[in-house]
Amino acid sequence: MSAKYDIIGRNYAELRRPDGRIARIIESALGSAQTVLNVGAGTGSYEPTGRFVIAVEPSREMIRKRSPAAAEAIEASADDLPFDDNSFDASMAILTVHHWPDKGAGLREIRRVTRGRVVLLTFDPLSRPWLTDYLPELAALDEAQMPAMSDYERWLGPVQITPVPVPHDCSDGFLYAYWRRPAAYLDPHIRSGSSSLWAISNAEAGLQHLRQDLETGEWQRRYAGLLTLDEYDAGYRLVVAD
Repeated sequence: MSAKYDIIGRNYAELRRPDGRIARIIESALGSAQTVLNVGAGTGSYEPTGRFVIAVEPSREMIRKRSPAAAEAIEASADDLPFDDNSFDASMAILTVHHWPDKGAGLREIRRVTRGRVVLLTFDPLSRPWLTDYLPELAALDEAQMPAMSDYERWLGPVQITPVPVPHDCSDGFLYAYWRRPAAYLDPHIRSGSSSLWAISNAEAGLQHLRQDLETGEWQRRYAGLLTLDEYDAGYRLVVAD
């Protein structure tokens, strides 16, 4: 995974800029925690300010792209965290769990080193955002790599799960962020910010179909209801375990 993100991560600092509205949801979920561990931290998106944060990230390229002002980052994997039991008030893992080779082991490790709340931003693999109509390979990939929502309670104990709607002008270019800006998916540079679009090998036919539907107005007709929305439940979920 670290080698994979050494390639994928080249454009992350530019394309994956934290969205303030999503950041506030994560900040609120962290509560009063003063020491926070960020696992699978990447370039540091959504790390809270005004708290003591340590980041764990397996990719040297992602660590290299972190701001000099960002939290200290340790090169390590989620399933083998180099910390004592109950070292942190809270832990967070943002759009990363699906990449871990052993998801259960990683989350049990997070639970071990955290004396308080665990906050995850993840995706429900049963969701079907409109992009999967053009790229059904994404739905198959989601089902293959994303934990089922029921898995989190098995690994962490009781959890609260709530939807995180995606703003129509979301600044963070994760996979389904461009739900009201469909032409963005035709731009290879924008697609380079999504690991899922790197992972599917036969996207061209679906993208050509999308291009045609945008040119003819078929997309606008088919998804007219989306054009009236300011935010959209694309399947992203906040998972909180106390």
